[in-house]
Amino acid sequence: MRTYVYIDGFNLYYRALKGTPYKWLNLKALFIQLLNPQNKIQAIKYFTALVSGKIDPNQPLRQKTYLRAIQKFIPEISIYYGHFLSHAVSAPLANPTSNQRFADIIKTEEKGSDVNLAVHLLNDSWLNRYDCAVIVSNDSDLAESLRFVKEQHGKVIGLITPGRGHPSKELMKYADFVKRIRKGVLAKSQLPDPIPGTSIRKPKTW
Repeated sequence: MRTYVYIDGFNLYYRALKGTPYKWLNLKALFIQLLNPQNKIQAIKYFTALVSGKIDPNQPLRQKTYLRAIQKFIPEISIYYGHFLSHAVSAPLANPTSNQRFADIIKTEEKGSDVNLAVHLLNDSWLNRYDCAVIVSNDSDLAESLRFVKEQHGKVIGLITPGRGHPSKELMKYADFVKRIRKGVLAKSQLPDPIPGTSIRKPKTW
């Protein structure tokens, strides 16, 4: 079964990897363990955005090191970039006073990854590139693209949910199977350090 994997990078990071020692993740090894033997992984599409480093100056370097590592070690992977959008908003204070109830803050949002993922998912389906699409996300905004893939093309859809939260009910409507990423499988799915044939090493603070 020709299988394409579509990963919402930030959804995976913040729901399953942040605060763990498993950030040096071998994505192909992860899906080989999670999927059935008949799933032959043809492509892994990773959707993310480059972080700015405003809070942690070393964060962009760690991210770029990881992206270089997976590109060198996993031939099936391709990376697609969204962007960050920052703007000032007025937000209510958690502990308002008689003199102040709101504060102006800078809100930063990652834009583009969910749209890019949906477009690739649909385009690859129309081009008949896969028999099974595996989506790694819990973003209900993707539900409409899953509906098209299922109803118009009859593809098998797998939903892999990062973290402990309940899978999105909207996504589950169209999924043929649902699996969860647990810490045990993350621990067994780590990249070598260094990446063979390169000087790319796991960041020390990871």
